[in-house]
Amino acid sequence: MQTLYPQKPRLRLGQLAAHVVVALIALVVIGGATRVMEAGLACPDWPLCYGSFLPGKQMNLQVFLEWFHRLDAFFVGTVLFAQFCLSLSWRSLLPNWLPWIYASLSLLVAFQGFLGALTVLHLLPSLVVVAHFAVALLLVAAMSAVTQRLLSPGEFVLPIWLRSLGLLSLISLIGQSLLGSRVATSWAAQRCLNFGDSCQVLDLHRFTAIPISFLVIGFVVASLLNREVFVNQWPYLLSITFLILSQILLGYFSVQFGLNDPILIIGHQLVASLLVALLSALSFKGESNNKSSQSIFITESTLEACHG
Repeated sequence: MQTLYPQKPRLRLGQLAAHVVVALIALVVIGGATRVMEAGLACPDWPLCYGSFLPGKQMNLQVFLEWFHRLDAFFVGTVLFAQFCLSLSWRSLLPNWLPWIYASLSLLVAFQGFLGALTVLHLLPSLVVVAHFAVALLLVAAMSAVTQRLLSPGEFVLPIWLRSLGLLSLISLIGQSLLGSRVATSWAAQRCLNFGDSCQVLDLHRFTAIPISFLVIGFVVASLLNREVFVNQWPYLLSITFLILSQILLGYFSVQFGLNDPILIIGHQLVASLLVALLSALSFKGESNNKSSQSIFITESTLEACHG
């Protein structure tokens, strides 16, 4: 007789969760492109687009961006609900917290859909768009953390003080991203650069970027000084360093070009979502070993030895 140890369901759900993280990052980027291309109202109704699932006659770049953004959101919601159902089906083989987490994330996706409907039906109110972006980043961070706890369920690789610094960096980065979203959705940057009006929000976003960047870099430096973390997690640390430096340059050049270059603005949002995913992943990553990464089978002879 052979009994499958719980690692296999955990591994399958972890792999599926990793795909959801990619889909969520794509969703954030497509949402940014939709805003930059002023396509937020390209589909005047919701949840359909011009009364159909696939608008053919009305299809152009703007309609495609808004339509594909909704399609990706539907995919994320469907896969998350499927993971919730699987976690219930395999609950005896999985951690007790997992079904509750997936239930919460499924409700959060439903709330995200509600916010998406409000952005269309109420003609893109700034605070609703910022809330929509906040939920998206929260989903990226949460799914990235869940992925790590499923694929690397051992003890945390970061000591508690370093993990606290990583989580502080993560929260600060999300707050900075939301402030940037407020700048964009209220057109504060354009009004400030063109008319010298409403510069307070833009200045706040620019000035807070400095201490938050130093906070993230400080987290990386502190991690590098920990020999064990440096040896085992250097790809994460190198990626975070590259991304935070890229984010600073993208923000600088976006302002220098008067926020008129869509590639720079979309890239700025992409890097922000990647940083959120990486900081969350590293903060919740556990130690992996051969026992936790492979399926274990218990045979009758093993049980006999245990009885003996």
